[in-house]
Amino acid sequence: MDQWLNACIAVERAVVTINAIGFQKKRSKKIAKIVIIILSIFIISTCIYDPFYRRLMDDAIDDDSRIWCITSYSSNLQMFNTFIHAFHFCAPFAINLISTLILILKTSRQQAKTRNKTKYIAIIIEQIQVHKHILIAPFVIVILGIPRLVMGFASKCMNSNNDATLYLIGYFVSFIPPMLTFIIFVMPSKFYKEQLGKVWANIKIKINRNFTSL
Repeated sequence: MDQWLNACIAVERAVVTINAIGFQKKRSKKIAKIVIIILSIFIISTCIYDPFYRRLMDDAIDDDSRIWCITSYSSNLQMFNTFIHAFHFCAPFAINLISTLILILKTSRQQAKTRNKTKYIAIIIEQIQVHKHILIAPFVIVILGIPRLVMGFASKCMNSNNDATLYLIGYFVSFIPPMLTFIIFVMPSKFYKEQLGKVWANIKIKINRNFTSL
């Protein structure tokens, strides 16, 4: 879900750049609410089949009891499962990347109209430098999301005290992309850091006022 939301944010950035003054903030908020509902229904509907094809199996070897959670997909359902996991992994990345490229190209064209003496390629390179944080972010998210994709392709999961390190590492690594949202999107951006500074300054002013009023 987080990757799809990141993709939606990238699309909105591109739409804001394309529409410029014609962008309607109120309408965007309404559309965002509808998109979140549609995304939730879509993701749940494409993955709801999985719990019905999983079962627990006890495996006792040399007094070492293990519980395996295995799937029993048919060949067609296995192909569908592979496609769904790949789609939820690749589609948000593609949307995010394409939206970012549209933003860079559109901004470059707008800059080219007012800077006739500057070459178009030079302007594109300049805009890539300005927006490099949102261009690099999709690749970072994809790299960190690979363990989650691999786990999605796995046909079984293990609940055991032995040999579980790899599964635990892969499980926790899959949560890194949402945790790095601040570092990936906010810290590299000059604009976002300035806005963060203003918010933090307002918070400190309110805290000081509350203390002085006591």
